[in-house]
Amino acid sequence: MATLLRKIGLIRLHDRDTEDPKHHQGSLKGTKGNQKNNTNKHCQTANETNILSTPEIKAKKLDQHGKDKPSGKDKQGKDAKEKQQTGGGGGGGGGSKATSASSIPPLAPHRQHCTQVRTRRLMKELQEIRRLGDNFISVELVEDNLYDWNVKLHQVDKDSALWQDMKETSTEFILLNVTFPDNFPFSPPFMRVLTPRLENGYVLDGGAICMELLTPRGWSSAYTVEAVMRQFAASLVKGQGRICRKSGKSKKAFSRKEAEATFKSLVKTHEKYGWVSPPVSDG
Repeated sequence: MATLLRKIGLIRLHDRDTEDPKHHQGSLKGTKGNQKNNTNKHCQTANETNILSTPEIKAKKLDQHGKDKPSGKDKQGKDAKEKQQTGGGGGGGGGSKATSASSIPPLAPHRQHCTQVRTRRLMKELQEIRRLGDNFISVELVEDNLYDWNVKLHQVDKDSALWQDMKETSTEFILLNVTFPDNFPFSPPFMRVLTPRLENGYVLDGGAICMELLTPRGWSSAYTVEAVMRQFAASLVKGQGRICRKSGKSKKAFSRKEAEATFKSLVKTHEKYGWVSPPVSDG
């Protein structure tokens, strides 16, 4: 028995001694290498974590993240540009409507231009009347308003009955009011007699004057205030105008409201039946 046990022990010793030492060392190295690699990987991860956690790298990452992400203003500007290119998105007609609306010229500049034309024309005429100084007419602005004139007619035909009436009643002039619309000289002024109260001579209720050239159809932008007043003086004489001397009636003043209503009525009548007032050539 002892001999058998001894043989078994010798066999185990022989197997251990005959084992390849290189293989044993390789296995040991492999084990150590794996442990070392695992250790290196762990250290590398730890080092990366430590490096990325430094303030400088954090700032760089945040800065890079901010550059990649567009700001709110840039995004809004980009969206607005896309909307303009696509015509406003869902409302396909919105862009075209805005374009058509912007293509319509505003009215204010046109009105301003008309005002400038009217102002220049009236300033020129006013200077011309004052320069002449022939005592035919004189002009006073109503409350310094360039577009509202009081015109004094100092002379009519000296052979007429009206001139005699003016002498006998010590009437130095016939006073008229002339107002100029916004689109003057392309539209006629509104003219009416203020004093004295006249009869006939194409002067109607309220002091309205029946003259075709004072209507849109008979007016021309070439007419000046002086030319209109000369035509009116000729119409007074041809229509046998006289100063009203009837008691009570002569003291009743003309009113603008009555004159405007009368003028509108006579224009409608003459447009229907024709004009019988003297033509411009008679002036």
